[in-house]
Amino acid sequence: MESGGARHESQRRPRPLTRLAAAAYHHTWERSHKDAGPPKGSTMRHVRILSIPVTLVASVCVGVLLAQLPARAVPADPPAAGVTANATHFDGLGSPYGGCGMPQSELETQDFVALNVYNTPRDYSFVQRPIPDAQASKIGIWNNGHNCGRWVKVTIGDFCTGTNDGAPNQAFCRNGSFVSDAYNGATLNMLVADSCGDANAWCRDDPYHLDLGTASINRFLRNGVPVGDLNPNHWNNRHISWSFIPAPNYTGDIQIGFLAGAQRFWPAISVSRLPNGIHGVEFFAGGTWQSAQMDSDMGQAFIIGGTTSGGTDFQIRVRDANDALVGGGRVYSFSLPASCGSQCSPAYTKISYTTGTGPTPTPTPPTPTPTPTQNPAGGCTVTSAVTSSWATGFVQEFTVTNRGTAPTTGWTVNLAFPASLRVTNSWNALLTTAGGQIAAANQTYNAVLQPGGTATWGMSVEGGQPPAGTPTCTTR
Repeated sequence: MESGGARHESQRRPRPLTRLAAAAYHHTWERSHKDAGPPKGSTMRHVRILSIPVTLVASVCVGVLLAQLPARAVPADPPAAGVTANATHFDGLGSPYGGCGMPQSELETQDFVALNVYNTPRDYSFVQRPIPDAQASKIGIWNNGHNCGRWVKVTIGDFCTGTNDGAPNQAFCRNGSFVSDAYNGATLNMLVADSCGDANAWCRDDPYHLDLGTASINRFLRNGVPVGDLNPNHWNNRHISWSFIPAPNYTGDIQIGFLAGAQRFWPAISVSRLPNGIHGVEFFAGGTWQSAQMDSDMGQAFIIGGTTSGGTDFQIRVRDANDALVGGGRVYSFSLPASCGSQCSPAYTKISYTTGTGPTPTPTPPTPTPTPTQNPAGGCTVTSAVTSSWATGFVQEFTVTNRGTAPTTGWTVNLAFPASLRVTNSWNALLTTAGGQIAAANQTYNAVLQPGGTATWGMSVEGGQPPAGTPTCTTR
């Protein structure tokens, strides 16, 4: 007699996407079983509900950059011969993006996998994502998104004859054993496109667990022929072995697309069709190559900057999973599409680009040597304007004007800044916060202001609305 299907739902901790807004993530685990035997199969379903605000404005930092997320201590890459682990399956990436920041429809293959976010055996609690350095021991093979876009070779292993439901604090394949059958040895190359952070034994207790796209299971090849009927009757979350591989039969070049809400002050892109994953993106701005900020732990999504501040022309280069520059340092040049207008509306807008060797960075100008003449009384003034705002934040720009009769050698703006506010991006100034105040000091390239000259800097802020109070300015 068949019993009712057990259903378990777990709420996944929302990740603070840099400007795509907070997202609710739900992973639903469903399994059906017979009283007299093991479960026929289990499915982990990833459904991502993402709400993008109508007014979505943020700023890319050019003068002050938030560095891309550093690689941290994670389980080592599996050996080339593969590592044995448990496998589950899920229906799809959700909408509009998978965990790597790509829509499912834009992936180079529909054979994809999810990697474990956490490495926390028997600990099923949630922690901040991206996982901070202070908790590096909890980082799973997902590596805060740094293994996105990589390919894996997966080989089918033994079948479980017992209960293999991933229940917390329970052994895998209880009351049974793993045995080989006719499906052992079937293989398929798959793409890392999503993350698994559920509070179950699979995603926490097995560091090399893989969550496979459901539709891929019956496409595994044995002797060059699809197995056809592996799932559901012969599945039961069986063992697999796997290892990372370069993109198979790779030809052509990368693909680039702007994300929903992308605009000149928040140029968010996703990079795909990679020869060997992606560890970072660099963009050319202000005469130098600068590291782009990853969008939360969506490892293929980055916030870049224009070749000029607030511009719509871009040049990037990409680093692969070995931190080598793709194409030997190939530079990809492109523009914000006219179809995006003030900002891109579709979830993903694919763009065309040209390639080249790229510009030669200009030398950083030396810091001007202060002269004995001090900036006289009159100093400087500062004005500010909120250029955009939304329910939880705002973009504010400041203009510093030299009111003296001699050039400045530097300037600083001070203003009240409550602890509830958080700077997510800034440009053209070096910012420090302490004691309910924020201080914005000049960059080397805008320290010198001629009499009557101006410098503009700005910041994108989350956590509330602009604080009361008037900013003050001093010069050197």
